[in-house]
Amino acid sequence: MVRTRVRAAVRRPTRLTPAEAEARTLVLRLCSLLLQYPDAELTAARTSLADAVAALPASPAAAELSAFAGWLTAQEPDALERHYVEMFDLRRRSGLHLTYYLHGDTRRRGMALLTLNQRYRAAGWDTDGGELPDHLPVVLEFAALSGPGAGEAPLRQHRRGLELIHRALTDAESPYRHVLGALLTLLPPPSEADRAAVDHLIAEGPPDEDVGLDPYGTYGQGEFAPPGTFVPPMPAPPTRVPAHPTSRTEGPR
Repeated sequence: MVRTRVRAAVRRPTRLTPAEAEARTLVLRLCSLLLQYPDAELTAARTSLADAVAALPASPAAAELSAFAGWLTAQEPDALERHYVEMFDLRRRSGLHLTYYLHGDTRRRGMALLTLNQRYRAAGWDTDGGELPDHLPVVLEFAALSGPGAGEAPLRQHRRGLELIHRALTDAESPYRHVLGALLTLLPPPSEADRAAVDHLIAEGPPDEDVGLDPYGTYGQGEFAPPGTFVPPMPAPPTRVPAHPTSRTEGPR
């Protein structure tokens, strides 16, 4: 009984002050925006995004985002687009669809996508269907809107996939590694099992299921890698920066 109570106490999330909660929300929202495709709308907002990063309270996450913002504002728009496509569309281990790393090419991935959609709807949040529900900017936006408990649960669940993406971006010396680094500072430290699982993903790729049928239902018609290959799905259309803040997605304050 004592051991059970100790475990429960250890797992209980730290209560944040209002200022800490606000800063955490802003970090999540900035990560969501900065991981979107750098189209004309986002590149036009670079100065505002950099200002929002500079206004963050000092923290490891703020330092990571500051490093990325400096690179972002110094690049030409076409260079940003090329780099984004290379990192997230063409490389095997840095795609932004999280359920692929956990479930691979199996029926479980279809169920995971449905579960995410149900989670969003239960919270009263409509993604508008522009992206798959496991697209990292979407998951980050939900976390920012819903808070560190249920809102960040999908991020904790996909911690190993996030570690893999971060490691791949680091190996490629991509500045986007700083955005993933900022996000990871908000999550519990990886366990030895997490590290071993990431090593296994690197060596073997996610699970596959050669069944001759599309296991994803309405998700993934032609969008997922064939069994036996470690190639993430083709990217969904990028999440757009809204022209005006809404109750769904607010711009950085």
